[in-house]
Amino acid sequence: MNPALLLMGVSGSGKTTIGQALAAHWNCPFWDADDFHPASNREKMRAGLPIDDQDRQPWLDALSAQLRLQGQAPFVLACSALRERYRFQLQQACPHLQIVWLHGDPTLIDQRLRSRQNHFMPASLLQSQIDALEPPNHARQVDIALPIDQIVTQLLQHFSA
Repeated sequence: MNPALLLMGVSGSGKTTIGQALAAHWNCPFWDADDFHPASNREKMRAGLPIDDQDRQPWLDALSAQLRLQGQAPFVLACSALRERYRFQLQQACPHLQIVWLHGDPTLIDQRLRSRQNHFMPASLLQSQIDALEPPNHARQVDIALPIDQIVTQLLQHFSA
């Protein structure tokens, strides 16, 4: 089974790395929601300023449009989707969307963010994402402390069942 899959979580939780591996295995499109941010959002974050709901709306609209274009075909989307209403908007665009919440210890995530190169999201904004996060009620939860290959294998097994 090749699902329509949303990998959600705060920045640094492994969404892109895990998403690319799953999409490669399933031979389906992979989208990184970061690529859909308007330049103004990227610049704001690069300057160390958190984006707000108003900043996120055009981004969510662009993502929703992409999901509607995909129709019933499988894909993997890596997207923070921090708030329940963001996830609801994405699920309205793609009713068969399945959600995986990548979560873990903030110290581990902070270490990952500090080791990243050339990304517009600085580690200083991690707390703003943690504060904005509304944990999903209906999502498969994955602890990111596990090795990446183990997480990928676990998800492949789950979505193949």
